Amino acid sequence: MLVVTTENIPGHRIDKVLGHTFGVVVRSRGIGGNIAAGLRSIVGGEIKEYTEMIEDARKSAIDRMIKNAHAMGANAIVMMRFDSGEIGNTMSEIVAYGTAVVTEKA
Repeated sequence: MLVVTTENIPGHRIDKVLGHTFGVVVRSRGIGGNIAAGLRSIVGGEIKEYTEMIEDARKSAIDRMIKNAHAMGANAIVMMRFDSGEIGNTMSEIVAYGTAVVTEKA
């Protein structure tokens, strides 16, 4: 599956647009991770516990988006983007989304 952030894929032509595709993940750190992150925030700098959580969540969201596009019959996703938000003070929502398409080499 080709996944690009651009409108077109060099060397390919889009034969069919199937519609939007997305993958959603909601993650929360455990109590231990929240305590460690809270202590780290006192001195400043990167909070690695949250960085790792968000990286994993993005990977999972992409995987779910690709699975959704496969189910639609797509072989590529164009205009892929991420969105994120917080639910309460302890949960993060990550959405990967784009347009599912059928492409052929030009």
